[in-house]
Amino acid sequence: MALNERQNEILRILKEQKKANVNELAKLFYVSEATIRRDLSEMNGMGLVERNHGGALLPENSEEISIFFRMEKNAQEKERAATKALPHIPPFKSVFIDSSSTVLALAERMDFSHKTVVTNNLQTAIQLSKKPNVTLVMLGGMVQYNTISATGSWTARQLEDFKFDLMISSCAAVIDGHAYERSLDQKEIKRAAFERSLKRILLIDGTKFDAHGAYRLTSLESYDFVVTDGAPPKNLDGRDIKFIY
Repeated sequence: MALNERQNEILRILKEQKKANVNELAKLFYVSEATIRRDLSEMNGMGLVERNHGGALLPENSEEISIFFRMEKNAQEKERAATKALPHIPPFKSVFIDSSSTVLALAERMDFSHKTVVTNNLQTAIQLSKKPNVTLVMLGGMVQYNTISATGSWTARQLEDFKFDLMISSCAAVIDGHAYERSLDQKEIKRAAFERSLKRILLIDGTKFDAHGAYRLTSLESYDFVVTDGAPPKNLDGRDIKFIY
């Protein structure tokens, strides 16, 4: 389910004020309180807000947006990036797949027969479990409500027991030619997988170039190639980044 214009505006208000009142929102948007409650209930179902008495507030892990919302958001861009990446996947026997919705769009198209796949995302594991002859490993840890992925230092430590031919991942943002994450937990997990992978592919849609992230993962030059749905920004021209678009 995608957010409508009013719900997007409610989310913007919540990001600024951290909480909002049903009565005040109804007056602001010239709609009934029942309409606002319905909006908030839908947003709660996507993991974007938490309901409280009289209104809603941002969840504690609000920086990590619900995977169901991310799967819907920019869906066409994600599909284009996945289509462009598919012919360039190198041969592999083992692969780490992160918790991003963009990578899930690619993974659903890939052949994992007689290969080992490791992921920390429940939705990814569920989808790939439907594929035949796959050795599928789901990492354990604290499960976030929004991302339905295992996170935390224990999840990262489990990766010490693996060596991957390939890592396919996305990121929360690209800033000055570097990949960033919104949470320290996600950064630690991806860094652990990155250091244990022979080949690394970064899969992003164009919105990542305008996004925000607080935790630097690595430079784009560190990836074997970076796949995006369109031409990268001009400020990255001249960098030794292997773009596919």
